Amino acid sequence: MNLELFIAKRIYFSKEGERKATPPVVRIAMVGIALGLAVMILSVAIVIGFKKEIRNKVIGFGSHIQITNFDNNTSYESTPVAVSDTLLNHLKSFPGITHVEAFATKPGILKTDTDFQGIVLKGVDENYDWTFFRNNLKEGEIPVFDKDKTSTDVLISCYLANMLGLKVGDSFLTYFVGENIRPRKFHITGTYETGFVDYDKIFVMADIRQTRRLNDWDADEVSGLELQVDNYDHLDQIAEDLYFDIAEKQDRNGNSYYTRSVKEMNPMIFDWLDVQDINVVVILVLILAVAGFTMISGLLIIILERTNMIGILKALGECNTSIRKIFLYISFFLIGKGMIWGNVIGIALCLIQSFFHVVKLDPSIYYLDAVPIDLTVLSLVLLNVGTLAASMLMLLGPSYLITRIEPAKSIRFE
Repeated sequence: MNLELFIAKRIYFSKEGERKATPPVVRIAMVGIALGLAVMILSVAIVIGFKKEIRNKVIGFGSHIQITNFDNNTSYESTPVAVSDTLLNHLKSFPGITHVEAFATKPGILKTDTDFQGIVLKGVDENYDWTFFRNNLKEGEIPVFDKDKTSTDVLISCYLANMLGLKVGDSFLTYFVGENIRPRKFHITGTYETGFVDYDKIFVMADIRQTRRLNDWDADEVSGLELQVDNYDHLDQIAEDLYFDIAEKQDRNGNSYYTRSVKEMNPMIFDWLDVQDINVVVILVLILAVAGFTMISGLLIIILERTNMIGILKALGECNTSIRKIFLYISFFLIGKGMIWGNVIGIALCLIQSFFHVVKLDPSIYYLDAVPIDLTVLSLVLLNVGTLAASMLMLLGPSYLITRIEPAKSIRFE
């Protein structure tokens, strides 16, 4: 029989009238743990959700890895590379790569009767993965490109449609500047909205044959290739392996290939997302500290309240270690109950925000229209285990107060 656990249960589960000052202390300590854990769950879920949503938006517009001409600059007037079937087959069989698609870009000016706006026409072919745009489709439908016929159908953002007074089914002229000004008329089949305004306001998705004609490129020339990986956690390693694998290869025109991951193409965005990890660590440490000190105060008051009992136990031959275990067991019960309520509150708030989007955001600043939530079982388990371990460790020091209590004086203590 575990005597320390038995005594701890008798103290903790005794009726409130038998506990004297313990009930308010217990409630304060449990509330501190519950609120602390609930806030930690929310903080982690929001940060993980925020990073995931922003990351997915950037990847949706540019995929995980891009292979372009080594001589390309940062503008959308790109130097083409010729893509052979041999290269495509090699990339499709490369470890970690799940999808390969070609794209070609051409800057232009979209003009209506009353307004105009600079855009980038991004041409894709029938192999393009429309999952990202399909998930963000607001009206109409995704354009379908036949490999044997050039299409004038395009997908534009709600941002552009609202700015220029366009809607699904409308047609518009776009002017492209080269040696001559080339007008092209396009037909809108659908509108999308990602909330990522920096990209929404410029990209118009079209048939790759249109951009090839505007750039005077051959049928096998493209701005680049977009590659998707099977595991984002392995992105850096896959991009590095691929870089060295095709670094010495050249296309039929003698152009070299340049491989970059989405992190390398958007360093400012991903550096900004990495900073969020520091913020959440600071929040967790502060909340744990506050909750821990609340529990320390509660434990000290419980020890002082039971000074008489401690003296009697010592007089009966119990050692300090055994008595400390009794009060640590009591603390464990308090922390456990507080954590149960903390999980209930934290998970409930996450579910409410996830389904009803109660807290809104300004997309022009945060790239999202509502606070995102991504709560995983792993993060929930780690938070609970970490909170329990940190709280119990913080209570080891205060429990040493028991060793300072003398039986002769404490037995007379009231």
